[in-house]
Amino acid sequence: MLTKETGFKIFFLAGSALVLAVLMGMSIVFGYTDTSIQTAVDAFTDFDGSNEHIVIQSVRTPRALIAAAVGACLGISGLLLQTLTKNPLGSPDILGINAGAGFAVVIAVTLFQITGLQAYTWISFIGTAITTFCVYAIGSVGREGLTPMKLTLAGAAMSALFASCTQGLLVMNEAALEQVLFWLAGSVAGRKMEMLASVFPYMLAGFLLALFLAPKLNILSMGEDVAKGLGLKTNIVKLVAGFIVIILAGGAVAVAGPIIFVGIIVPHLARKIIGVDHRWLIPFSGILGGILLVAADIGSRYALMPQEVPVGVLTAVIGTPFFIYIARKGFNQS
Repeated sequence: MLTKETGFKIFFLAGSALVLAVLMGMSIVFGYTDTSIQTAVDAFTDFDGSNEHIVIQSVRTPRALIAAAVGACLGISGLLLQTLTKNPLGSPDILGINAGAGFAVVIAVTLFQITGLQAYTWISFIGTAITTFCVYAIGSVGREGLTPMKLTLAGAAMSALFASCTQGLLVMNEAALEQVLFWLAGSVAGRKMEMLASVFPYMLAGFLLALFLAPKLNILSMGEDVAKGLGLKTNIVKLVAGFIVIILAGGAVAVAGPIIFVGIIVPHLARKIIGVDHRWLIPFSGILGGILLVAADIGSRYALMPQEVPVGVLTAVIGTPFFIYIARKGFNQS
């Protein structure tokens, strides 16, 4: 029987999906090249080879799809990290995961002259995995074990280390600097559909695994001792959840570069609206992440028109006040 609470959640989930679809439509229509809704429809139903139709098919449509997919991955990976670490500031960027993936790609470009997209994908995954392990290991050192504060400090230290190493490598290689500078700022502009196609199977697998793990995450969120008392194999759940974070965050960085703060903002908004049940939180965080990044991408086109601002800059502007608010509020996760 459909309860009032379930109906409410379905309504918000469907409504959010509709908002995402509308924003993606706006992303296809709005921009420097003047187009209309009718022009966008004609580009798919009656393509005539005009500049407007080419822009819509080859530039804006892939951009909208990539922004939605990357935003969803960052939103879900942030939610999983906050659940695993009991840290309200947990996200791929704050814990240094994005910086590690970016550093791995920069190493590949500067030292090994690797430029293949498929190689970028695997290199990003490897960088994400190594960084996740290092941050977790450093944050666990000490008598009291892993704590949210220690994990945040470990992530900040790793982010600073990777950022410094990245800058050093790029200074020594000007050609690589030109090649990856815009990518390092975090952007979905200029990305082709092939870039999304190469990582989408991994993104989809990560999303489905997260949904499968949702009931166990609900138990884990009750606390380590309670979860073990209920028979949950917490180490296995954490290992699988960590693997999902690597897939989602690594795939997002491989396509769009290190985009920050989406993974912090989205899970908190999702909990406020739809509650703490991960069976609803995971899809809702994915949709909200897509909404945030697509909306930020639309805004980035108009901030300094005719020039565009990388979407990562705009998410930083949006996310910084939110980050300060959460940090001041403390580490008592809702």
